[in-house]
Amino acid sequence: MNNSEILKTHIDGQTRLLGLLGHPARHSISPAMHSMAASLLKLPYVYLSFDVKPSELEKAVESLRFLDAKGFNLTMPHKVAVIPMLDELSRAAELSGAVNTVVIRDDGSLYGDTTDGRGFLDGLNANGVDYKNSVMTLLGAGGAATAICVSAALSGVSEIRMFKRKSETFEETKRFVNKISEQTGCKITLTDLASDNDLRKSIDESLILVNATNVGMGDDDRSLVPKEFLGKGLFVCDIIYEPRMTTLLRYAGEAGSGYMNGLPMLLYQGAASFKLWTGKDMPVDIIKKEIFNFK
Repeated sequence: MNNSEILKTHIDGQTRLLGLLGHPARHSISPAMHSMAASLLKLPYVYLSFDVKPSELEKAVESLRFLDAKGFNLTMPHKVAVIPMLDELSRAAELSGAVNTVVIRDDGSLYGDTTDGRGFLDGLNANGVDYKNSVMTLLGAGGAATAICVSAALSGVSEIRMFKRKSETFEETKRFVNKISEQTGCKITLTDLASDNDLRKSIDESLILVNATNVGMGDDDRSLVPKEFLGKGLFVCDIIYEPRMTTLLRYAGEAGSGYMNGLPMLLYQGAASFKLWTGKDMPVDIIKKEIFNFK
């Protein structure tokens, strides 16, 4: 299959809309990913991004429903604000308190799910990491971290040790951690990120280390974890995908740890959304080569 065949979009009177609501949204790779996947499978969908201000979210959601769209993704700052507009939530979305995928059902009702954490776990699977019954050290407590925490807890990770700076939101995060632990049966703890001894001990006892903060991108190219904390037998994940090789991942490679950046999570969360809308598996091997440019 050549590039012209890959990029050919099949549009006719039956074509329906998929989309992304965010602010900003124009930078997203999702339109290329989903539209190409639909084209490859000859499915009647196109995917567009829409820059929607918070004050306009409800109007945008109703417009997509009125236009008989099949569904849409949400990115910042809409993942929480959309919830009161929905008719039903998945368990993962309910526990995490955030939605990134909405399915518009045939009766017009709106079903919300979160595929971010699922995408992360599918990325681990694709890298040959068996996370079942494992211990995970998770850095951060923002939207990505909470999505990963919930999906990991629901999917058989035995223990999650979350580390966060002791800010004004620390107690709120502790309540979240306790709720998820109680409702999933997964042991989850919260520790001050400034405690190097606790962090090192946790990493020593973990199979998986995840950086779910933005430390490592832009001008802040630090690693929250010293290289001497890493070693063989550990799999290190950084949800940052630009740059593709963060300082943390470079340390991981030098220490003999396995590692992955945020591209697999981005790919597989999209694939999970695509499956919810279409019932079909995204052709991820082609998409990751043509759109993401990684093996």
